[in-house]
Formats: sequence, C-alpha cells, structure tokens
Amino acid sequence: IIWDWNGTLLNDVDICISSMNKLLNERKLPLLDTERYRQIFTFPVRDYYEKAGFDFSSEPFETPAIQFIDNYRLSLPGATLQEGAKEALRFFRSRKTDQSVLSVMEQQLLGDSVKGFGIEGYFGRISGIDNHYGEGKTELALKTLEDTRELKENILLVGDTLHDHEVAEATGIDCILIAHGHQSYERLSTSGREVVNNFEELLSLF
Repeated sequence: IIWDWNGTLLNDVDICISSMNKLLNERKLPLLDTERYRQIFTFPVRDYYEKAGFDFSSEPFETPAIQFIDNYRLSLPGATLQEGAKEALRFFRSRKTDQSVLSVMEQQLLGDSVKGFGIEGYFGRISGIDNHYGEGKTELALKTLEDTRELKENILLVGDTLHDHEVAEATGIDCILIAHGHQSYERLSTSGREVVNNFEELLSLF
C-alpha cells in the first residue's frame, strides 16, 4: 500500500482552508468555504491558487506559496488523523503488507508530521518533496516503486485527489480514492476509479 498523506491519512482540510483564507483576506479576495475549496483544489497547486483568485501577473506564485506554508506550519499541530486511519494501518500491518507514504509535502515537514502521530513505524518509506510548491508526485512515485522492488500488480495507491489517480495511471499501479479529504466524491468519481467515503468502506473491500 502506498498512502497519500494530506487528506488521506491526515485530516488537514480545515487548516488548509484557514491558511489560504488568511492570504485571500490580505488581498481582498473572496474567501473559501469547504464546498468551494473541494471543488477547486487541484495539482499543480499553482492552478488551484489561480482558481482561488490570485493574479500572478501582479506577484510571483512563490510569494503566496511560501506564505501559505508559513500559515500551515503554525496550524499543523491542530490537525488530526482521519477517523479510522490508525485502524487501517493496523489492519494492513496484520496482513504483513508493506506500507509507504507519498506526499507533496516537503520532506522534513512530512517526516515531522508523521512522527508527531507516532505512526512512523508502520512505514517502510516516507517520501516527500524538496520544496513547498506542490507541483506533483509522479517522480516520487516512480522512485518509491523502484525502492520497493515489488510487482506493480501487487501495489495499491490510496489517495484523496484526482492527482493520485493520475500518479497511479502514470506509474501503472492500481488506485482507490477516498472522499474524506481535499476533493469531493463527485470529482473523484470522474476518474473511473473505485471511490469510497471513509476507511470503514475501504477496509470492507478487503
């Protein structure tokens, strides 16, 4: 199992919205509610920022991107794991299933976040990116597959966004999407993948 982190195992939707709304408020742009956020959030996140109203002809993308991460870091201690996340990790460990984390979160921040919940022992690999710009994780996924040396047909990616579907498609592995994170069930369903609402539904498939 390759787990996405943000939105899949980590329940950070609310802190992402509040962190972004601080930036929007400073620029006198309309604020996001949960429904609107889950409709427009996408990868690369630059596209999401533009949908939220940022004008990158008047400021470089890197400015709000770094400001967002500063806000997010301050709020991150208030995030929790998704309901049922630990049970899911224990379930697959009981089946002797190798588990990894793959995220567009910066590597050090990702490692600290995982360790903060005391669950690092479940994972053989914890793979983040080397910047804060949320460009995507296909290359990371390819490296993870190389490290696992497992047959692709034995690997499942579990994520909460259409980008996870795209990563699975690009790397030739299976994928299940879970609709308790950053994108709605309706959006996820457009991928043609199996979509579940929560970890209880996910585990029922096994």
